[in-house]
Amino acid sequence: MALASLRPLRSRNFALIWSAALVSNVGTWMQTVALGILVFARTGQPAWTGLVAAAGFLPIGLLAPLGGALADRLDRRRWLMATTTAEMSFAALLALLAALGRDPPGVLVLLSFLGGASGAIGFPAYQAMVPDLVPPEDLLAAVSLSSAQFNLGRVIGPALAGLALLTHDYAVVFGINAASFAAVVVALSLVRLPPPRPADGPIGMLSRLAVGARVAWAEPGCRAAIELIAVVALLASPFIALVPAMAAVVHHGGIDVAETTAVLVTAQGIGAVLGALALPTLAERFGRRSVVRVALFTLPLLLVLYGVAPGLGWAVPAFVVVGAGYITVLSGLNTVVQVRAPAESRGRVLGLYMMGLGIVYPIGAVLQGLVAGRAGVRAVTVGGALVLLVVVAGVALVHPSTLDALGDPPVREDLAVPPPVGGHR
Repeated sequence: MALASLRPLRSRNFALIWSAALVSNVGTWMQTVALGILVFARTGQPAWTGLVAAAGFLPIGLLAPLGGALADRLDRRRWLMATTTAEMSFAALLALLAALGRDPPGVLVLLSFLGGASGAIGFPAYQAMVPDLVPPEDLLAAVSLSSAQFNLGRVIGPALAGLALLTHDYAVVFGINAASFAAVVVALSLVRLPPPRPADGPIGMLSRLAVGARVAWAEPGCRAAIELIAVVALLASPFIALVPAMAAVVHHGGIDVAETTAVLVTAQGIGAVLGALALPTLAERFGRRSVVRVALFTLPLLLVLYGVAPGLGWAVPAFVVVGAGYITVLSGLNTVVQVRAPAESRGRVLGLYMMGLGIVYPIGAVLQGLVAGRAGVRAVTVGGALVLLVVVAGVALVHPSTLDALGDPPVREDLAVPPPVGGHR
């Protein structure tokens, strides 16, 4: 029997889109690295580097709910093709401007934002499509494989960007990213999916968003997953943004901070891939709800282990297991939403889930960064982890139904969609 984590690849539609997404994700990470280097080369100011990174990430939190509403209203395959084509166009424009030498930092930030916005309003359609690509029993494995390909891209992309920039210019890297989006467009053109099943009629966009919020709140598993991902994003996820600061603490004399940062990022990516591949097998053996519950308690302990690591030799293996634990929490909670959200509202509920991660994480990163400036990065990493542990333990003791809701839904019809709350188009 095939390894549980790889079973979704037997489904032709999923294998096509997953493979194309991996190619595209490698290209995206190549561009992300090259864009940061280019902006710093043009300005010499780290603030511009942070700004261009934020411009690409912030739209996820701001626009994911809108993307979810559109994913529930439009043909998801065609909509994702349109948004992917937009991303390809902005990457091609970056390549053209870099080739011509007309790439001031403000323009680079704007194009990064527009590309990020195109991806943000399209990504809920991709996530909402996944249950239509695989049998129900393979859904967790499909979500885990999607997480694995993202982290593979994060490991491979920066390495390829570094090699490309040794012999070529920035325009080549941006051009490679533009070409990588074509793989997704071709893959989407080769699959057929069931049409959307809107159940709330021809109502306005705000009303559709309100309906999606009411569905998410009414479904216990979806509500629990969104609440928990917001807590994790605030207290645990900022460890990602603080990697360079931790690298400055644990690096050795023979390795500079930039190299140490690359080593730690790679370690986390490897751990995430291993965790994503192991998750479906563990869920089959012990149950998905049990695995997610254990991961919520284990992740803070792993972060403490990483936070107290005395040097790079200890920090790297600690960060590998942190990567595995973190991806288990994210994939597990994401699957809860995929499984329990009604098909006709799945995009909107996933959009709210992504908003919980995309908006709260930057807030947590800023707050923990400020605290780290005074108390030190070790203290803030360990402190945030311990607070998360206390919160999860408190939820388990005071409101155990929240964690209980992370399992499969009762055997019944999809949750009825609440009636519209007014508004017409």
